[in-house]
Amino acid sequence: MDAVESQRLLRVHIGCEIVYELGASNPMLLAIQPAYNQGMVEEQRTLTPAVPVHEYIDGFGNQIWRLVAPIGTLAIGYHALVDVSPLPDLMLPDLPKTLVEELPDDVIIYTLPSRYCPSDLFIKDAWEFFSNIQGGWAQVQAVCDWLHTNVAYGAGSSTSTTTAWDAYQQRQGVCRDFAHLGVSFCRALNFPARYVCGYLPDINVTPDPSPMDFHAWFEVYMDNMWHTFDARHNRPRTGRVVIARGRDAVDVAFATIYGSAQLTSFTVWAEQVQENAHLGIILPEAK
Repeated sequence: MDAVESQRLLRVHIGCEIVYELGASNPMLLAIQPAYNQGMVEEQRTLTPAVPVHEYIDGFGNQIWRLVAPIGTLAIGYHALVDVSPLPDLMLPDLPKTLVEELPDDVIIYTLPSRYCPSDLFIKDAWEFFSNIQGGWAQVQAVCDWLHTNVAYGAGSSTSTTTAWDAYQQRQGVCRDFAHLGVSFCRALNFPARYVCGYLPDINVTPDPSPMDFHAWFEVYMDNMWHTFDARHNRPRTGRVVIARGRDAVDVAFATIYGSAQLTSFTVWAEQVQENAHLGIILPEAK
């Protein structure tokens, strides 16, 4: 029995409630449901009005809902209980860097620039700042340390069109920007890096009084595995539940709307609950 199996899993209640107002009927894609290989216990989805939803797995392995939003108000609700490891993010400070020529074919794409991660613009500064750091994990951690120290976190400090290069010039951003910056610097240093979004509960940390949102972090490929890094918090965290992974935020947007819609309400939650909790207890109306 390994270290994870020898300890009780933690149960977390995750989900969101999102409300749109639409002046016209528009196709919509939603990425708010985590992958099923993460200890899913049970889940509940509600759409008001109850429009049909088609589910599919996209090219990055993410679970996507596809629907046509009607004119008027569309309320989207999602609740799930997921069992997660009680251990914080893994740290392997001696892990070596994987040479580009040794990378699997399907990983190479994550070494290339993308829309929000123009890593080619970071090459000069990345090698100037971090080329003296020996070791793969150590170099990536140095990137996280630098970003955590030199980029200010500020709610509302960026927009949906802000790139990593924009955030770098402004030296401020939100978790999305920290993830884009981490990806961009790592790709500039020839590490495969990908953007991740998901739910992150406040387990074993001081609760953040700000309203919760989907969180963004990044993963770096070393030694035949993807490893978690989070420049925004820059400390191991417990209870991450991944919704989606991709090249950058374009690939993992929680909503893609083919038309216009006004977001009128947005609530996200991720919280530890009792180990025997069920949605029927948390949500009396659930069946």
